[in-house]
Amino acid sequence: MTSLWLMFSGAFFAATLLPGGSEVLLVGLLNQTPSSWLELLILASIGNTLGAITSYGLGRAGRLAKNPQDIQRRQYRYALAWIEKYGLWALLLSWLPIIGDLLCLLAGWLKMPIVPASLLMFIGKLLRYSVIVFLVMYMVEY
Repeated sequence: MTSLWLMFSGAFFAATLLPGGSEVLLVGLLNQTPSSWLELLILASIGNTLGAITSYGLGRAGRLAKNPQDIQRRQYRYALAWIEKYGLWALLLSWLPIIGDLLCLLAGWLKMPIVPASLLMFIGKLLRYSVIVFLVMYMVEY
C-alpha cells in the first residue's frame, strides 16, 4: 500500500513544475513488486495526469497576470507553436520532459476545454507508463 501511495504522489509531483523522476520510481517499484504492475500503472497515470491538470490550472490562473506578448522565452514559443499547430492533440505529448509541462500550462493559459485536454493528457501519460511497464516486465522474464 505504501508503494502505491509513493507511486501516485511521485507521479503527481513529477507532472507539476517541480522536477521529479517518476519513471525511475516506477521501475524501482516494479522490480520490488512485479505483481502490482497494473495498480502501479494506473496510479502513475492518474497521479501524473492530476499533476498536469494542476499545471493547466496554474496556466489558467496565470492568464490574469500575463499577456500573450509576455511569453517570449524560447521554450514557451516552442510549446505554443505545437499547440497552435496541433491544438488539443499536442497534449498527447504532455509526458515529454520540460516541454510537456509547458504544453499543460499553455493549454490552461489558452483556456482550452478542460475535459478533452485532461483526457488527452491521461492517454499520453498512460501510453508512456505502459511502455515502461512492458519493458520492465519483459526484462524481468528474460
